[in-house]
Amino acid sequence: MTNSTLIPLQQKMVRSKRTFLRVVLLTAASFGYGRSYGQSERVSLSGTIRDGKSGEELLGAAIRISTEPLQGAVANEYGFYSLTVAPGTYKVMVSFVGYTSFDSTVVLRGDTRLDVRMQPGVELKEFTVVKDRVKRDLAKPEMGVERMDMGTLERIPVILGERDVIKALQTLPGVKSGGDGSAGFFVRGGSADQNLVQLDEAPVYNPSHLLGFFSTFNTNAIKDVQLYKGSIPAEFGGRLSSVLDIKMKEGNEREFGGKASIGLISSNLMLEGPLKKDRSSFLIAGRRTYADLFLKLSSDTALRQNKLYFYDLNAKVNYKLGEKDRLYLSGYFGRDLLGFGNTFGIDWGNLTGTLRWNHVYGSKWFSNTSLIYSDYDYGVKIKNGASDVSVTSSIRDVNLSYELSYYQKPGSRFRFGFNSIHHTITPGRVSPVSDGTVVPQDRNGWENAVFGSWEKTVSDRLTIYLGLRGSSWSVLGKGDFYTFDSEGRTLDTLRYGAGTFVKTYVNAEPRASLSYQLSKNTSLKGAYVRTTQNLHLLSNNTAGNPTDRWMPNSNNVRPEIGDQVSAGVFRDIAYGEEVVEVSIESYYKWMQNQIDYRDGANLLVNEAIEGELLFGKGRAYGVELLVRKRTGRFSGWLSYTWSRTERSIQAIEDGRWYPARQDRIHDVSIVGMYDLNERWNFSALWTYNTGAPITIPSGKYIVDEQVFTAYSERNGGRMPAYHRLDLSATLKKRKEAKYAGSWVFSVFNAYGRMNPYSIRFEVDEKDPTRTNAVQTSLFRWVPSVSYNINF
Repeated sequence: MTNSTLIPLQQKMVRSKRTFLRVVLLTAASFGYGRSYGQSERVSLSGTIRDGKSGEELLGAAIRISTEPLQGAVANEYGFYSLTVAPGTYKVMVSFVGYTSFDSTVVLRGDTRLDVRMQPGVELKEFTVVKDRVKRDLAKPEMGVERMDMGTLERIPVILGERDVIKALQTLPGVKSGGDGSAGFFVRGGSADQNLVQLDEAPVYNPSHLLGFFSTFNTNAIKDVQLYKGSIPAEFGGRLSSVLDIKMKEGNEREFGGKASIGLISSNLMLEGPLKKDRSSFLIAGRRTYADLFLKLSSDTALRQNKLYFYDLNAKVNYKLGEKDRLYLSGYFGRDLLGFGNTFGIDWGNLTGTLRWNHVYGSKWFSNTSLIYSDYDYGVKIKNGASDVSVTSSIRDVNLSYELSYYQKPGSRFRFGFNSIHHTITPGRVSPVSDGTVVPQDRNGWENAVFGSWEKTVSDRLTIYLGLRGSSWSVLGKGDFYTFDSEGRTLDTLRYGAGTFVKTYVNAEPRASLSYQLSKNTSLKGAYVRTTQNLHLLSNNTAGNPTDRWMPNSNNVRPEIGDQVSAGVFRDIAYGEEVVEVSIESYYKWMQNQIDYRDGANLLVNEAIEGELLFGKGRAYGVELLVRKRTGRFSGWLSYTWSRTERSIQAIEDGRWYPARQDRIHDVSIVGMYDLNERWNFSALWTYNTGAPITIPSGKYIVDEQVFTAYSERNGGRMPAYHRLDLSATLKKRKEAKYAGSWVFSVFNAYGRMNPYSIRFEVDEKDPTRTNAVQTSLFRWVPSVSYNINF
């Protein structure tokens, strides 16, 4: 074949290919595959939802768009949302509890940004606050998630008039108090250290002031409080039972203002305002108690030398770099001081700092990058004769985290990220060091995690969530590491250099949940979650002390692992303009590598402390009921929890199941709030729970004329039941031009119940064969009054 023959043939083949391509495109178009460009194109509507007065981001605001069927989304924790639809004209509806609904018609021809400024509800003459009846999202596949409304928090009566986030959460089902004088709380059978408590992403290792009478969180500086006790998202890890995620306010970016209050033992002040209007803002809030000032008025010289106070400071600034970038810098510093004359003193405190960068990639991608620092330390000083002894301890974290969210289309969201934390734990260190004293060594750990999750609306009735977290903990030198026999005696010691990898633990943590709507007002939900914990708090009491010791994984101490399954029914019952929310949830949790202690264990200053520990398994199960009414003149809730929490350790009771220290069988809380008129509102709280388990003396025996005490099985007895009634009344002053004030009157433990704080057993001085139980109670009637002012 000649070249002159080939050229016409190649030209015919090219013309044939073009003809074939045209036929394919036309055929595809006839079946709808190749529809016109305008019909197949998808566009995105995205933006940020904020408070119209202050500029604060409204996380959790609901966005609906009038497609068929109706499509929607929920703003993330930074107020960002994204929806993907076909081009067209739509009605956009935005709602959030306590705010007037936002409605707007939007023409979408391409990707569009719509930032929404929502206005808070306004007051009518009949004093009723206008709040659109925004129901909870029954379709969302989450269980055991509680969000505390800050307006409700301000009305719950508390001790000495100081608003307290943690005390308020303890009125909800599945969350149990550690008792009077304790900021510790127990969630679904977990111990106090199994709760991850974080402020602006920074972990807070001791969330208490004044030995637990107050929490570290100043409500004037807080924007949002969310507790995860069931379906914990994959981005959270490091604790076994729950996550308490607290976010600070950003500060008003439009006008200067503040809040102040003065009470019987404490006062606080919060200031906020723009650094550059609509571009940057600041917030600063401080508190201090002054019980120590009253001590100085005493005629007792020794009492005047005592010290008892705390102070804390919250600060935050943010700056809008552009439409797609925003920087935040926030921090917290708090300190407590307790001293008895010149003989004993203890001080402790938290320091946190978070530098955060939010960035929007296009209209579907949102990222958050954070550099976080956290430091908790305590010091104890004891004067014994002419010598002074001090004990210090600390735990310090440096943390880098990154999260990326992809809003694929309405009802489909992906989330990916990683987290890397370096921990330095300094155990109880004694100074000065005497001859023969073993100086405890710092322990270092490197904790890493990667995670991914997908939330998908499968149909009008079914929504699912799938998540996976992969975590690792590397035990790092420098230091000595021990091996022990079954009795806790040291068998061998290995020494590792600085930065050496001693041992690494790796765990996979799958999470899944779903919601199936039986009707518009009723849904069934279920969840499974696996969590791990690599830091452990050593404490031999339920209330917790500032000197309790944190200990990381080691060659002997393995990560705690927990698996939880839960299921529940959720229903909204409407009558007239009001809605009552009802939910019943049940759960079962099984746990590995649980820690308990040998009898007489020394937990404070002990280099070989791991020899005092025992390991086994745990289980927790229960049923939770919540009935809640959010709006109207009368609002409040009833919560009830029936639960059991048990441990099984071979060296204790021959491996038989025994109650854990946080086991409470029954727990009831009733909260009621009533608006009498535009100036007066009243609230009441009644709570009851079964007494905590304790180990009690069960008999006496005599050996060689010496009397010895025999004890019951571990935690075989119980303290008396706990119950109390708190009352509160608020009188609002008539609003002036520049400020609004209110008086708050409250009574803690109104009927004077002598609830047990502790019980100790003492040998009867007259009859050594008898043992007396001595109960200590902290509060009987505690009235308080405070004055608050907003300006």
